[in-house]
Amino acid sequence: MEFSITDPFLWETVIQGLLFGGVLALLSLGLNIIFGVIDVVWICYAELIMIGMYAIYFLYADYGVPLPLAFIAGILTVALLGAALHHFIIRPILHTEPINQLLVTGGVLFFLQGFATLVFSVEFRNLGVSFGSFAAGDMFFPISRMLAFAVSLVAVVVLWLFLKRTFLGTAIRAISQDREIMPLMGVSPQKIYLVTSALGGGLAGLGACLLVLLYDIHPAIGLTFGPITFMVCVLGGLGNMIGGFIAAFIFAEFIALGGFYAEVEWGYVMAFVFFIVMMFIRPQGIMGSKS
Repeated sequence: MEFSITDPFLWETVIQGLLFGGVLALLSLGLNIIFGVIDVVWICYAELIMIGMYAIYFLYADYGVPLPLAFIAGILTVALLGAALHHFIIRPILHTEPINQLLVTGGVLFFLQGFATLVFSVEFRNLGVSFGSFAAGDMFFPISRMLAFAVSLVAVVVLWLFLKRTFLGTAIRAISQDREIMPLMGVSPQKIYLVTSALGGGLAGLGACLLVLLYDIHPAIGLTFGPITFMVCVLGGLGNMIGGFIAAFIFAEFIALGGFYAEVEWGYVMAFVFFIVMMFIRPQGIMGSKS
């Protein structure tokens, strides 16, 4: 394909990549904040998003709950699921080897995936909500994707303000920096871990609200976003939210431009190759610090 900087379809692809990057940035936020505070990687994070998508779908499509209320219920459901995951599964293995934590959360991944397959079947479901497209010259952008991008940015700003301007947010940041001294200052690490898990789950629920507008719902949807969300976090510097934010847009542009010049699959291949190369050059991630 001939390259032209004035090609409107090229610029449409670049902007579409930015919109997709906003969604990836939101998905990486929850995973990063959990690792940054608790030092545990939730391999099953995308499956929590999948459960949230199903909750929203059934509330809206089967029970007639207004979509905004279904979104709120979906966020609360996944936030509670995140807190329960920490209390019943993560907390008992918190001081074990990292490989044990990975295996346990990986087991939760397969459990949730199998549970969804048995209960909901492998049928693809769609919310059936369309917001149309926005036209700018020869370029067209789905309003649902623009809305998802806007919500993602607002969520990033709100989370940043929460972590910077509130007592609880300050406690979360402090315990992520020094887990040993905080108990001496009267802060309970277990309570902070539980709140952080609920917060990470709530962000996964918010991600479910956005993805349910853009994609079909099925038990394997987590396999679509789980690996790339994890790689975005690692590329940015696992636990570094700013790094994950930057890495999300880099990944999204690779995928979008690869799909423009070849096939979408080649976009993913290019993104993965870039990730592998960066792991050789900077294994701690873009914004990560050397240990």
